[in-house]
Amino acid sequence: MEVRIPDLFDLQKITDSGQCFRVTPLPDGTYRFITGGQVLYIRKTSEVTYQVSCDRDTWEHIWSPYFDLDRNYRDIGRAIPAEDPFLELAAQSGAGIRILRQDPWETLVTFIISQRKSIPAIRSVVELLSERYGTKIQTTAETLYTFPTALQMKDAHLEDYIACKAGYRAPYLCDAVQQVLSGNLDLERIASLPDENLIATLEGVKGVGVKVANCVALFAYGRTACAPVDTWIQKIIRQEYQGQNPFGRYGAAAGIMQQYFFYYAQNHKAETA
Repeated sequence: MEVRIPDLFDLQKITDSGQCFRVTPLPDGTYRFITGGQVLYIRKTSEVTYQVSCDRDTWEHIWSPYFDLDRNYRDIGRAIPAEDPFLELAAQSGAGIRILRQDPWETLVTFIISQRKSIPAIRSVVELLSERYGTKIQTTAETLYTFPTALQMKDAHLEDYIACKAGYRAPYLCDAVQQVLSGNLDLERIASLPDENLIATLEGVKGVGVKVANCVALFAYGRTACAPVDTWIQKIIRQEYQGQNPFGRYGAAAGIMQQYFFYYAQNHKAETA
């Protein structure tokens, strides 16, 4: 099926944006995305058209929200003031990135894993967990595995996570599984909390600090006012903003601006070292 996406949308930049660890570029220019039990193969066919592997209903109810297609990112970029030339530069560099609306459980686990790991290393752990504990999916092209639910991970032990290369994060994964299965952390219920309370609740999971909690709020709950600050972002704030965090001035778009910062830093490492 063919779909039109007239707004800014760049599959490679989304892949490289550090917010999702299961996107795979394929040799023919197709990109594979997995969310829940859904698999999407998507390939650009013209400036605004894309070939997708799903039907219209699945596109509108699963993938359109996943890619945040109801939000106009071109207008957000145009609203950047001239008084912030670095952000203008970063937004131009990252044009086409979108904030993906991911599964809260997967996002929580993957960002627990992400601490002090490179993106390829994170992807490796995520795939190992999926193959060991997830559900097999057979597409027309390949065999894949869903990201496991907390219930599917209930019998996993510390040593199992270490075997999946989770390292010192293994106890954190054990705690996250236990909290969700016990009902102490209801990832669906907390979706109604204000940003501050949502982040505080997520920080109740062992190993989840303010940065990871903000990542989960942004990438799983669509809280675009949340702007996670990692070491790359800290360097930009120090070098370009005299140490003053600039995200507060951008309100509900702060998290999107953060993604432009992150993408720019990843692609200009010599300048932000």
